[in-house]
Amino acid sequence: MAERDRRATNFIRQIIDKDLAAGIHTNIVTRFPPEPNGFLHIGHAKSICLNFGIAQDYHGSCNLRFDDTNPAKENIDYVNAIKKDVSWLGFTWHNEARYSSDYFDLLYGFALELIEKGLAYVDFSEQEAVREMRGTLKQPGTNSPYRDTNVAENLIHFEKMRQGDYKEGQCSLRAKIDMASNFMCMRDPIIYRVRFVHHHQTGDKWCIYPMYDFTHCISDAIEGITHSLCTLEFQDNRRLYDWVIENISIECVPRQYEFSRLNLEYTVLSKRRLIQLVDENHVQGWDDPRMPTIAGLRRRGYTPDSIVEFCKRIGVTKVDNMVEMSMLEACIREELNDSAPRRMAVLDPIKIIIENYPDDKVELLQAPNHPNKPEMGTREVPFTRELFIEAEDFKEAANKKFKRLVIGKEVRLRNAYFIKAERFDQDAHGNVTCVYCTFDDSTLGNDPQDGRKAKGVIHWVSATKGLKAKVCLYDRLFTVPNPGAQDDFSQSINPESLIEKQAVVEPALMLGEQGQGFQFERVGYFSIDGSSSQNSLVFNRTVGLRDSWQN
Repeated sequence: MAERDRRATNFIRQIIDKDLAAGIHTNIVTRFPPEPNGFLHIGHAKSICLNFGIAQDYHGSCNLRFDDTNPAKENIDYVNAIKKDVSWLGFTWHNEARYSSDYFDLLYGFALELIEKGLAYVDFSEQEAVREMRGTLKQPGTNSPYRDTNVAENLIHFEKMRQGDYKEGQCSLRAKIDMASNFMCMRDPIIYRVRFVHHHQTGDKWCIYPMYDFTHCISDAIEGITHSLCTLEFQDNRRLYDWVIENISIECVPRQYEFSRLNLEYTVLSKRRLIQLVDENHVQGWDDPRMPTIAGLRRRGYTPDSIVEFCKRIGVTKVDNMVEMSMLEACIREELNDSAPRRMAVLDPIKIIIENYPDDKVELLQAPNHPNKPEMGTREVPFTRELFIEAEDFKEAANKKFKRLVIGKEVRLRNAYFIKAERFDQDAHGNVTCVYCTFDDSTLGNDPQDGRKAKGVIHWVSATKGLKAKVCLYDRLFTVPNPGAQDDFSQSINPESLIEKQAVVEPALMLGEQGQGFQFERVGYFSIDGSSSQNSLVFNRTVGLRDSWQN
């Protein structure tokens, strides 16, 4: 991937610049710490671009570390999907991928150290009682009856937790901090709990697992992370982050910095709600092209560069805001407008018959792959007596604003001839089924010598040489800009977020590769779906030719 533009600064880069200038650090080390309990989404892409981008630009390193402390919701498939997404975006992590579970022995040792210092205790209170003891934002918490258990007993109980002598939920290890703190995260938070769950990395070695807030800061310190970058919801937790580091025997002292998370219109980026969309079959899996996951965007036809460009445009600040979906769509539209080969596809076909064109003739016309890039070459498009055009491109009669095919009027077929509509057939429901036309054989690549002008230009596909294809017209998944603000966000799912069409496409589209993007002329930008084959072509709409959601 091309080197990032260092000139696009932000407050985090300014902090790094000051730290380097002051000699606090000589080498920058960041990390991207996803939890492997689902697929990555566009919000994670912002964090990926920030952490890996900083490492690249400052000639440092970035670790990929899986926060695998909750094996009940994690699996190796998510691990592999996350690795694929990070690599696809164009980033390389330092050395091998890491796991919080790599440090479970060390974390256990640091938990013992806190117990020995009188800074942690085993609490046998029921979970509901623990929650009640925490108090509220307006009322301080109350001490657990187990808070003053002596060190020796706590060590015995914690060892029994490790040996599996206590049931899930029967007890937990809590940090002993301040139940009257103004910050809820400091009111004796749980740092270990019992879970009899097989772990995808450590197997059945452990039946106690550390909590994220205990694990994350220590993992950063073990790896020598210089700048631990988190989203704003972890801002208060920085106090716990610092408390843990200050009270254990570890040399490195990392610092946490927070930035605003990505909020994107017409979608949800909450992992819980994305899981709900999948589990309740509102979508067809994590890589459904309507999902804001990186896998979904990739399947829809987004490119790594378009996503990286989007993350660059939205920037990094401490201010929460809602980003317009049109900004993301503009990034891929601009890229594909410049790079996507042009092809013709008819999504709602009606047949036209050119009555003065020979029945058995097949003419291979030359069409440019890109109107502004002759270096992209040309392709052959078969022209025959029977063609398909879009149903909306024909009317029996229309006003002057209609620049397409009308009885008695001429249009140009894209990269082909002038044709004139003479008459048409209808079915019992009044739908046009066939339009009979004539063509002017002198107009291939030329305007008529008598100065006639066509009303417009329409695209077409040979009825006999064209290929059948399924075209999936994906649109925004929700009908409201902020579905996450609703009590039941599923009520605002867009019923037309997926419309399938049985289309006819030009034969050159048989030669495309999975994920390759094309512009279907006058229709939009499409990519080849992974389920596509030579016997069953499938195309996904990436984005329209223009923003159709503008106010």
